Formats: sequence, structure tokens, C-alpha cells
Amino acid sequence: MTEFAWWQKGVVYQIYPRSFMDSNNDGIGDLQGIIDKLDYLNDGTEKSLGIDALWISPFYPSPMADFGYDVADYCDVDKMFGDLATFDKLVEEAHKRNIKLIIDYVPNHTSNEHAWFIESRSGKDNPKRDWYIWKDAKPDGSLPNNWGSMFGGAAWTWDENTEQYFFHQFDPGQPDLNWRNPEVEKAMHDVLRFWMDRGVDGFRMDVVNMIWKHPDMPDQPLIEDVKVRNTDDIYQGQKQIYSFSYDGIHDVHGRIRAVLDEQDALAIGEIWVDLESRMTYHKNFHMPFNFDFLGDWERYQWDADFFRTRINAMEAALPDGAWANYVLGNHDMPRLASRYGTEKRSRMAGMMLLTLRGTPTLYMGDEIGMPNGDIKEHQLQDPQGINLGVEHTRDVCRTPMQWDDSGYAGFSDVETWLPVNEDYQTRNVATQLTDETSILNMYRKLMWYRKTHLSLAVGDYQAIDAPDNVFAYLRTHENERHLVILNFGDSAQEVEFDGSGEIVMNSLLTRSGNVDGSVTVESDEGLLIRLD
Repeated sequence: MTEFAWWQKGVVYQIYPRSFMDSNNDGIGDLQGIIDKLDYLNDGTEKSLGIDALWISPFYPSPMADFGYDVADYCDVDKMFGDLATFDKLVEEAHKRNIKLIIDYVPNHTSNEHAWFIESRSGKDNPKRDWYIWKDAKPDGSLPNNWGSMFGGAAWTWDENTEQYFFHQFDPGQPDLNWRNPEVEKAMHDVLRFWMDRGVDGFRMDVVNMIWKHPDMPDQPLIEDVKVRNTDDIYQGQKQIYSFSYDGIHDVHGRIRAVLDEQDALAIGEIWVDLESRMTYHKNFHMPFNFDFLGDWERYQWDADFFRTRINAMEAALPDGAWANYVLGNHDMPRLASRYGTEKRSRMAGMMLLTLRGTPTLYMGDEIGMPNGDIKEHQLQDPQGINLGVEHTRDVCRTPMQWDDSGYAGFSDVETWLPVNEDYQTRNVATQLTDETSILNMYRKLMWYRKTHLSLAVGDYQAIDAPDNVFAYLRTHENERHLVILNFGDSAQEVEFDGSGEIVMNSLLTRSGNVDGSVTVESDEGLLIRLD
């Protein structure tokens, strides 16, 4: 029998720590707040959600120019989140509950307040000068090249003290590290060892395919007739061929993987590339994140053929021994409920996420159907929204978790760092736990069912013929078979299948019973059927 790793069988749950639970009433979530809610996530019984691993977004010391992705110290905890002792307690308490712990690793850039950059900036002859990317202006005084920042504007900032530009692919407060310097690579490897020694089980690696640039940094070619986010958006108008997945990146990643293998830690890569390119990253990452259903608006389609085609293509493209994964939400993208528009669709999408072959990653709040927050211009926190406009802010998916109907949604007793969603009094964990047919209970019941049925956790996948706008597939392992039917259409459909079985659940938690050879599936309804 094939042995499967914990990360292949389990469900990953992402926490954005500023917004999960505030334990000390300062309006900002913290590590103790996560500890306090571990029993909600998995207390070992079916009363809990049943997740298997936590991925926690950055909690490092930071001036918060990009809310923790501008790291001022890789080996400590920002005091707003707690301290290293609190982190150690989190590891201990999570492991008591058989919850693995995955943390964010931010290898591309530091904060401009990191000690390394302060030294680098202090003079051209400083030993750490070459730990970052510094360039002279061109002879005419212009920028070193035409590269743009993902947050808008040029990717270069002038330093008056040393009269050179430093490079940053994001905010000016996030200077890029120079991974071509072996000392930088060694220091960043040691960061991984520091956290593995504290019990961390894996790492989600932020924009990890951007750490290796062309050594000469020539101008990026331009894209003709591209639609950019605003007139200051240089980045979207360029082909990022010299700063993104540049030649040699796999060798760099191979050395990172060798460090992780020292303690058998999980490697997850945030890698925004097309399907063919993503497959090459399976060599060094257990899971290069599959963003096929996130990103630009064209990926928000509610259409059976859209999902079936991409899932089948990914299954066909996976290298031997590679493992699939699926993501429907995270801290950078509009929320699942808002993208698809209705709770019925959110439920069906959740059923699909938890029944496909591969590791699912669930974003906090999606299990209660949280929509985007309503963020006004004067409430903006996210630098992307501040620089590019309120319509591009990521704040909308980062509003506080809604625990109950008390003030500030049970997240805090004081005004929160982002406003709580207006629907918190009716859409919250406490209310949904008592509603037998809630979306939260659908997620909970399906996750616990998945644990005890290997066909859903690790079984084979096969799409089967179905009517227009219906996506149906089999999950099989040894003698166990499950059929999943998802109706993306606007009307009910009769779906035929071989054999008979029992409806385990539907996405609305309103159906059960035996079926034989065919079943009617309502619009935006998902069915999970255990076949005889």
C-alpha cells in the first residue's frame, strides 16, 4: 500500500494573524488569539472544524509597510503578535491537537529597517553593501532600468547618502535581497533552520520565484496594448522575463529544498506562473501553489467546463510522483463568496475544493461564507490599494474573523484595525455552529468525512461524462468509490451514472437517501455520493 505524507492527506487552513483573534484588546489579532481558537480548528472531535495544518502569514518584527511582508528580523516575533515564548506555546498546543504548523518565509526582500539593510545603506564599502541590489543612475541621471514595482511606480528608490538607487519589486520599504551573494543565501538558509529547530513543520515561501534576477538587469520588454491598473502602473505593462522565474532559479530552489529535507519540512511555493511552467517547480516544492482559479477576472468564471478543463489539464501535466493542490482564496485575493456571488455557489465551491485529488488550502472565514469587507478610501491600510486605488486594495479580504454577534464580532472588545463586516451579527461562527444546515457545518462535516475515507483524501480522480454545465468526477481508492456531481447551471439537471449508492451529503445539507443509476441535481448544488 502506498504511504501518503501528512500534507497529502490533510487540509491546510490559512490564518492572517492580524485578523483572526485579538487576545489583548488592541484591535489587532495575535498569536495568543490563535492559541485560544485552536479547539475551534481541531480539538480531536467532530465538533471542531477538523483542519490538519495551519499556515500563518508573517508575524515577524516589521514596520508594517506591507503588514509583515517587510521583515525587520527573520528570527523573532513582532511585539504586537507576542514573542518567541508565545510562538513556542503555539507550536506545542498545535502539535498536541495533531495540527501541523506552516509559517511564511519571505526570501525576496526585507524591510528597509532590517539590520542588514541599515548596514548595506551605510556606505558603499560596507561588507553588507552587496547583500542588496544597488545601481548607479544612467549617465543622463535616469533610472538604472525600466523595471516597475508591483505596487506601482518605478522599482528603484534613490539613496541620498550613498548616491545610488536600491531595487525593490514591491514597496520602497521592501528592498530586494541579492541572492547572487552566497552570504545572503547562507543567512537565509539559517533562517529556515532557526524555525525548524523550534518545531515548524513547513514553509509557505512568498514570491519565491522572484528571488533570482538577470545579473545585468536589462530593460524589460513592453507588452503592447496591455490594460494597466492606472497610469503609474509600470509593472503590468512589462514582460517580467528578467525578474521572474529567471534562468537558474531551480538550482537556487534545490539548495533551499536540501535545507528543508534536513528536518523533513514541507516546501510550499507562491509561484504565479502558467501550468507548463508550474510543473517544473514540482522538482523542489512539495506544493507549488496552484492559482488556476485565482488572479485576473477571467479566472472567476462560474462554469463547469472552465473548472473541468483546467483540473483535467493539471492532472495530465503532473510529473510522476508530484502531488496536486488547490486554492480558492487567500489574503491577496477578493473573497470566494464575493467572487462567485451567492452562498449556494460558495458552498458548492467548498465541496469541490475538499473532494478534488490534491491538498486543499482554505482561507480563514471562507468556511462561514465571509464576503469582501466594505473598505472606504479613508480606511485603506494596504499599500497596493493606497498606491493603485481603492478598487485594488487587498484590505477587503483581510477584515476581522467573525466569531459571534457581540461587538466587533467577538474578535476584539475595541475598534479593530480594519472595520468588521456589516453582516457579522448574522454571519458568524457561533450562529452557524447551532444551525445544522449552515455553510460552516457543511465544511466541518465534509472535512471529518474526508479524514476517514481515503478515496476522497488520496484516491484517484476521473472526470466522467455529464450534461452541459455539470462537472462530475469519481474518486476511488481500492474498493471505495465516491461520485461528486457539481451543477454550475441555472436549472436542475438529471445526471446518469453507473451503479447505485447513497447520498452522503449535498452542499446545502438538505439531502440524503439512496440513488440508483441517476439523480437530479439542482442549480448550484453539489452532491457527494458513496457508490456501492
